[in-house]
Amino acid sequence: MSKPKVAFICVHNSCRSQIAEALGKHLAADIFESYSAGTELKDRINPDAVRLMKQLYGINMEQSQRPKLLEALPPVDVVVTMGCNVECPYLPCKRREDWGLPDPTGKSDAEFISVMHTIEDKITDLAKSLK
Repeated sequence: MSKPKVAFICVHNSCRSQIAEALGKHLAADIFESYSAGTELKDRINPDAVRLMKQLYGINMEQSQRPKLLEALPPVDVVVTMGCNVECPYLPCKRREDWGLPDPTGKSDAEFISVMHTIEDKITDLAKSLK
């Protein structure tokens, strides 16, 4: 049986959704496949997110990830929105969650790390619920 496909969605696919994709692959690859995408495209992943993910988790997001639009996603089973504060477009799925996370872009490292730890906890909870 194939693993469920989880899409983490944000507006720009440059920070929270990229962190969630990376942590999903790092912490729950045995439970689900992780993807991320956005409704608009930035030219790169947020440099603070890249730096702190390397520092905290040893993950180099620039090696394995890039900003992507929704059209780049395969059909997914679970859609997780990060808390876009906008109407996220409809993606067909069996389950939908909104994590309501604040955007740490431009904020202190402490705020970034807090969001990263929240994403880590939510990834762990999601993996348990999908087992």
